[in-house]
Amino acid sequence: MNLVESLRIALRALGANKVRSALTMLGVIIGVAAVILLVAIGTGVQDEITGSIEGLGSNLVFVFAGNFEEGGGGGPGGGGLSTRQFSVDDADLLQRRLGPEHIVVPVVQGPVTLRVGNRTLRSVTAAANENAGEVFSAEYLGGRGYRRSEVAAAARVVAIGATVRDRLFPNQDPVGQTISINGQRFTVIGHVAAQGGSLTGDQDNQVYMPVTVAQRLLGTTDIGLIAIKASSADEVDAVQRQVRQLLRPRFGEEFSVFTQEQTLGIFQQILGTLTFMLAGIAGISLLVGGIGIMNIMLVSVSERTREIGIRKAVGARTYDIMSQFVIEAVLLSVLGGMVGIALGSAGAAVLQQWVPTQVTLWAVMLAFGFSAAVGIFFGVYPAYKASRLDPIEALRYE
Repeated sequence: MNLVESLRIALRALGANKVRSALTMLGVIIGVAAVILLVAIGTGVQDEITGSIEGLGSNLVFVFAGNFEEGGGGGPGGGGLSTRQFSVDDADLLQRRLGPEHIVVPVVQGPVTLRVGNRTLRSVTAAANENAGEVFSAEYLGGRGYRRSEVAAAARVVAIGATVRDRLFPNQDPVGQTISINGQRFTVIGHVAAQGGSLTGDQDNQVYMPVTVAQRLLGTTDIGLIAIKASSADEVDAVQRQVRQLLRPRFGEEFSVFTQEQTLGIFQQILGTLTFMLAGIAGISLLVGGIGIMNIMLVSVSERTREIGIRKAVGARTYDIMSQFVIEAVLLSVLGGMVGIALGSAGAAVLQQWVPTQVTLWAVMLAFGFSAAVGIFFGVYPAYKASRLDPIEALRYE
């Protein structure tokens, strides 16, 4: 019996029990769709973070409190949070010692509540010094950023993101207007172009103010991050070494210095591992679907015992019987895989409105190949059992 005839008989057998075949494929459909969807989310988030970090430039150095570096009690999987935090004085020290050719920016972030009239919005403040615009790119659609004199005076001035502008100042120019932040009145001096969402949420739902006033507003003297823009990419390693030398007398080993490339590598490693872990979890449902296929095929062998006996009695070989049931199992898993790929891709397209997603060819091929392998693996035992039936006993089967 040739392959075409085997396919025809397999399709006829599956079509005779449409509901059962559909339910059998459901496990494979869900598994493949889950693999496609979760990998798409992981890949999309990884690409967005990579693009965001690369978009800052190629000559940045990031300094964190706490030892998170490999071999220093930390690393991506370990980490050592420090009880000592940076202050503006530490950033000023680095700026003086590194020289004016390198730009040092202390960064403070924290949750705030915004209010304009009867409109309220939960937001995040991203505060820095007057050099923030040279390190973190921002396009102002109106107004300006804060000046050095405003940082020194802890002036209550603020620039706002696109979401803040649209929610609190709909259909009006916010520049020059007053906004309440944690109960304190600020003057809006600028508004920034939309940047879109990210892993941490809506980047446009932020307000930008001098670091000095942000510390008073949040009741802290700590600095969460010190960002340094080297004069050129060639100077990055030298700046990294200088920062270590300057901070070690004050902080010992309780700080970490990452170049942009190192930071990018850490994010890619963490998110890549997370993506594969999510795909593995989703793959468990494919195994469950495979067990379902095996169970149904075993039932099918029992139901078609007399048919098997007749076919063997008229000359069907063991190989013919075995291949027949393997083909049926593979058809169930492959058809389920195709439907799962379509559903997973459609789900990724829908989720694109809220989280970054990217359907990759390798994920599609992996899911489809795994679904076909599941059909072969779990179809072999029922097929072997069917092929070993004695034709005389099979014909007697009631």
